[in-house]
Amino acid sequence: MVEVQPQILDRISTLPQDTIEKILTIIPIQDALRTSILSKKWRHCWKGMPKLVFDDKYLNRSSNSKKIKKYKFVNAIFHVLLLHNGPILEFSISINIDTEIYDEIDQIILHLSKSKKIKKFIFKSWSNDNIELFFFKRHKLPSVFFSLQGLEHIHLTHCVIELPLTSDGFIMLRSLCLCDVNITKKTLLQLLTNCPLLLKFILIGHQNYSPGNKCTFLELSERLPLVQVLQISKYYMEQPDDAVGMEKLPNSLVHLRILFLDVCFLEQNGLSYALSVVSSSPNLEKIKMELGLNGQLWVGQTCKDLLDHQDYSGLHLDHLKELEITSFHYCPPEMAFVKFIMAKSPVLQKARIELYSSVSVDEEVKMLRDLLRLTFPRASPAVDIIIQR
Repeated sequence: MVEVQPQILDRISTLPQDTIEKILTIIPIQDALRTSILSKKWRHCWKGMPKLVFDDKYLNRSSNSKKIKKYKFVNAIFHVLLLHNGPILEFSISINIDTEIYDEIDQIILHLSKSKKIKKFIFKSWSNDNIELFFFKRHKLPSVFFSLQGLEHIHLTHCVIELPLTSDGFIMLRSLCLCDVNITKKTLLQLLTNCPLLLKFILIGHQNYSPGNKCTFLELSERLPLVQVLQISKYYMEQPDDAVGMEKLPNSLVHLRILFLDVCFLEQNGLSYALSVVSSSPNLEKIKMELGLNGQLWVGQTCKDLLDHQDYSGLHLDHLKELEITSFHYCPPEMAFVKFIMAKSPVLQKARIELYSSVSVDEEVKMLRDLLRLTFPRASPAVDIIIQR
């Protein structure tokens, strides 16, 4: 009598299609391609992946030759794009600046422009040495990139942005992140004007621009009526000379929930500038500030005179739950700002202050004692004050 062996259940072939797509989405692209050998059902699944993520860091272990790395990386991208037969909703590419595949990127963008369904585009360039990024030549985006009218999320790093004359912007865009990009004031304001639905805007980097080519916060706020998350680097911003006389901006950012601000309180109008921005954002839930140092002593009005000069009695940050400040130098305007925020925030839960390296231990102890004492009005008695180095 012949014994019949029970049939081995092929579990991976019985998975639902949506589960397979989720698995392919969360694993590296090269592993997704290898799934074609698992079974007949998996053989062509990768060809319909809606999310394509390419990262050349996975190639660094295989060869020391830059040319070989570049060939393998570019070949893998074109192989996937040519055989892909489904809609591409998200495309992400992350490269080391040594890879230098900018011409190939233009061809990739041209290929993506033929599809009207792409929603998210991410281009990141990185280096083992961050200083090298500052001096490295940036890639100019091809004009065809601005034909991707269906984009809702854009993240661009280390590139040059110039709008073509016929560009209508991105009318569906919800999130825009620009890191270390070369963009003029005129181009930036025009771009934001043509993104009426923008909810998240990040502009960070270390570019040196002349004062006349920087934007003021007022100019940006006029073009960000719906923004909820905002992060601005001081290298792209210009603090107005009349900030001392400006209690708040003409256009309130009523939808703004999270604010990341890069500011120098050691400049004469630094404190007034920060207060005017906060005063124009009544529904803030989180404030994070990185404080700059310009090598000069703070001059001008005393903090008490400055706060008394302008009427902030009507300002109440009723939704603010978290305050975070980095590079804190323990100077009078910085302390005045922290106390002012605490006095205006009844639901504040956490205040985290990271000290600059030059702050001594004695100064740290004095600051901590000053903040913990009830000698100044504090709207939220339950706030957790954290001081870190």
